[in-house]
Amino acid sequence: MMMFVPELSFMFTIFIKFALSVMMIWIAFGFGSLQNYARNMGAFYIVNFAAAGGILGIHYFMQSSSELFNGIWFSQSGGLSFELKMSFWFVFIMFFIVIFWFKAVHSSRRKKEQMLSFAAQVRVRIDGEEVECTGLIDTGNQLTDPLTRTPVMVMESILWEAFLPAAWQGKLAKVQPDNLIMELPEGGFPWQDRLRLVPYRGINKGTQFMLALKPDEVVITMDGKSAYHSKVLIGLDGGKLSAEGAYQAIIHPALIENMDQGESITKNMKSHHNSVNVL
Repeated sequence: MMMFVPELSFMFTIFIKFALSVMMIWIAFGFGSLQNYARNMGAFYIVNFAAAGGILGIHYFMQSSSELFNGIWFSQSGGLSFELKMSFWFVFIMFFIVIFWFKAVHSSRRKKEQMLSFAAQVRVRIDGEEVECTGLIDTGNQLTDPLTRTPVMVMESILWEAFLPAAWQGKLAKVQPDNLIMELPEGGFPWQDRLRLVPYRGINKGTQFMLALKPDEVVITMDGKSAYHSKVLIGLDGGKLSAEGAYQAIIHPALIENMDQGESITKNMKSHHNSVNVL
């Protein structure tokens, strides 16, 4: 209104614009507290600046070279000026597209941050060899060995590729684990006595088997605290547990119970399920 009504042109200043934004935030959300009000004000400007920058970026992205140069002109003093022409409907439509885009990116980043809050560092030791990775604590993972009730932590098999038989490369995701074990020559694999077959039931699938290793020690570190375990199995998964590579292991929730710095919790571990193991 200030742009189109000459009598109000004196109000088209930065102070009036800021005062109007203050009023808009107060009408929409109320005052509450100074901290809450300042947070809403910051979000208001961030969203609007992101939308305005997105609209301007899309506008120039869609322009051809001739359109771009037609908007450049030289003043009498030799200065270079740029003319910006955008239709109302272009701005109106692009505003909602950019806001939706901004919200989707922000939501995705927020989900990733929430997921990483359940992440922990995992270190597995077998015969002096160590493998480290990032693991995700999954409360839905209650996979245990049905005979010993030992919890199973799932890891990507590629982490152990250097220690597994060369004939197994690329087969863990395609060949049944029991067939792989039968193909092993006697004494041909140093960790052969550490191999286990763990039955599990996948979603909408029957009972399957997972190849697992019995480690000497597993150390899980989270928020400055560590848990040390020897009664645990490492299940080998032939695929990728995270499409983005954010984690390479699924940590059994029993492995982080009563976590304390420097304290071993491998003894007297309680089991949460009676008979059915679900991955």
